[in-house]
Amino acid sequence: MSENSIKTVMDTTMDKLRAMVDANTIIGEPIVVDKVTLIPVSRISFGLATGGSDFPSKNGQELFGGGGGAGVTVQPIAFICVNGESVHMLPVYNELTTADKAINMIPEFVDKIKGVFEKKTEIPLENK
Repeated sequence: MSENSIKTVMDTTMDKLRAMVDANTIIGEPIVVDKVTLIPVSRISFGLATGGSDFPSKNGQELFGGGGGAGVTVQPIAFICVNGESVHMLPVYNELTTADKAINMIPEFVDKIKGVFEKKTEIPLENK
């Protein structure tokens, strides 16, 4: 098999895939509206297939046939809402998996833990 030909097919396919999907696709550009910052979050799924073969030739010339393809799905799943010191996850759809629900609870959990530690540090200072 011609290494240059299959490499060309792979390189072209990967370049096109990189052009479609980057970090800005998953975590989008922040949108600021009246002191509230919304950051879009998307789920990315992709598939990639590439193949090639050498064919026999009567004239001794090397013949190569190959192809490649990729498919990408971008699904918006949430917005991260930043309002002052408050951070919340706003889901776009209601069909959340257990993992999605756990991820959505993280900002609220962090706020509660932060509140507990702030209260503990404030109490000794008031008693002095």
